[in-house]
Amino acid sequence: MKRWARAGAAAAVAVVLWVAQGPAVAQAAAQDSVSVNAWLMRVHQASRLGAYTGTFVVSAGGSMASAKIWHVCEGNQQMERVESLSGVPRSTFRRNDQVVTFFPESKVAIAESRESLGLFPSLLKSSDSAIGDFYQLKPQAGDRIAGFDADVVQLVPRDRLRYGYRVWSEKKTGLVIQLQTLDLDGRVLEQAAFSELQLDAPVSMGKLSQMMDRTEGYRVEHPDLQKTSADAQGWALRKPVAGFKPMGCYRRPPAAAAGRREDTMQWAFSDGLATVSLFVEAFDARRHVREGGTDFGGATHTLTRRLASWWVTAVGEVPLSTLNAFVQELERKK
Repeated sequence: MKRWARAGAAAAVAVVLWVAQGPAVAQAAAQDSVSVNAWLMRVHQASRLGAYTGTFVVSAGGSMASAKIWHVCEGNQQMERVESLSGVPRSTFRRNDQVVTFFPESKVAIAESRESLGLFPSLLKSSDSAIGDFYQLKPQAGDRIAGFDADVVQLVPRDRLRYGYRVWSEKKTGLVIQLQTLDLDGRVLEQAAFSELQLDAPVSMGKLSQMMDRTEGYRVEHPDLQKTSADAQGWALRKPVAGFKPMGCYRRPPAAAAGRREDTMQWAFSDGLATVSLFVEAFDARRHVREGGTDFGGATHTLTRRLASWWVTAVGEVPLSTLNAFVQELERKK
């Protein structure tokens, strides 16, 4: 569950103590919130405007993946093509929130609806006014990336429930051209960047649309996700994990190929930057044999745990302790 395809009680107490320190701190927090949101809005708008092409590289845990990007925006319409240069050959086309991924070797195309967030989704989810409560914006010295002058900022977490970010944005447009995810001690966990970039490139929306709609010779599959709510599925959090709000809940019908006989629920959360998903399904002793956390060497962690007759898998680009906080608070209502 990679990008391709972004403590516990003690940290929560730390947040409460920080908020309670007095008017001067509250005023500084309000100013930080404004600056964080103004910066995020500029980044978000830059990702939606103009046309560009480039080579995009992601490195994490000693592994690396790269892709060629074509992006164009006309009015309210956005189109993007992402062609993998490493790993399994695939081409992904995005038109607003419609996404089709072609796998030429198997002649399968996956067509789905997905929120349109661009290349750096963790930075482009919203201008949630609460982001400044959990991250502090710190300007850094400018830099030069892929031949472009860049402004550099660091988003420093105010608690230990989330990672930090160091972000390079092209000085004139605000387009993000490099992003590092930093662990709780400030070390780089993961990096995504353009190794080469052409702004105002001659990208044709019409041509990309034709390529996206050309599915002849492919078996087109539509993932059968059904929108629902955690309450309707009989689940709740006893108390929220500080800063994280529910972003959506989906039910995935059984998949015989995966060995599942019952639905799986996916409940997604975000603090405006980081995301966490809880996957809940009926416990199956044949498949569910290992409880505990997994570190993939980058920013993404998973945590699996049995809750009575249920199996929970928590996934997110957050510290393992944050996933544990989610699982600890999850309860069955019916």
